[in-house]
Amino acid sequence: MENELVLNVLFGSVSSLLLAVVAYFIKQLHTDFKKMEKDITEVKTMALLIKTEFKNSYDLLSQRVEYLESRITTLEMLNLKNKRDEKG
Repeated sequence: MENELVLNVLFGSVSSLLLAVVAYFIKQLHTDFKKMEKDITEVKTMALLIKTEFKNSYDLLSQRVEYLESRITTLEMLNLKNKRDEKG
């Protein structure tokens, strides 16, 4: 009977120890997931910021290209007009 009691106490102690270890690792895992969630949120925010900056830069470059194209067209027209005036 005493052996049974010692065995039950030993089994209970081992079970408690294993449950404590599992609980500790689950707590660590939960903490890691929280940190990872925060990091992912920061990465998403930075990606959105970079995307916005590149879009603004692209829009600005497109405006400059359009402006330069219109200037080239105007200069070509003036050049053609000057050539016609010289001939006529």
